[in-house]
Amino acid sequence: MGNRYEYAGFWIRTAAALIDSIVLMLITSPLLILWYGFDAYWKAAETSDFLGVGEVLISWLLPLVLTIVFWLKVQATPGKMLFSLKVLDELTGQPLTIQQSLIRYVGYFVSACALLLGFIWIAFDAKKQGWHDKMARTVVVRDSGKTVESMIMDSKSLGN
Repeated sequence: MGNRYEYAGFWIRTAAALIDSIVLMLITSPLLILWYGFDAYWKAAETSDFLGVGEVLISWLLPLVLTIVFWLKVQATPGKMLFSLKVLDELTGQPLTIQQSLIRYVGYFVSACALLLGFIWIAFDAKKQGWHDKMARTVVVRDSGKTVESMIMDSKSLGN
């Protein structure tokens, strides 16, 4: 692979995730308001009431589909694209498979459920992997002068 990469760290990934959250909110909130109406949507938001099938489709299924499509087509979500980051297979440096994408997405919930420790792990891990990355065998990278292949070789030599 001709591109040069380094592992993306905690803070840049946090910034990318915040941007992604804002983008998703700007997509899902108007759709939920259209589906349920302004008053019903805000009343449910205030009381944390479950709205129904529209909420499942718009708040849960749509973000899953959008995120996985972005990972498969451009190897990044909009926030990661803004910072020139890519999500790649840990071993090959290639784009993710559908299976890896699904595992990584589900892994977000695992990373979050343990007091966000799965995300904080990124700050201390040699490959800057969160638990969701480890589960799916993925890495998040940005251009630095190192090839993915050299990073793979470096990580193998660290294990010896």
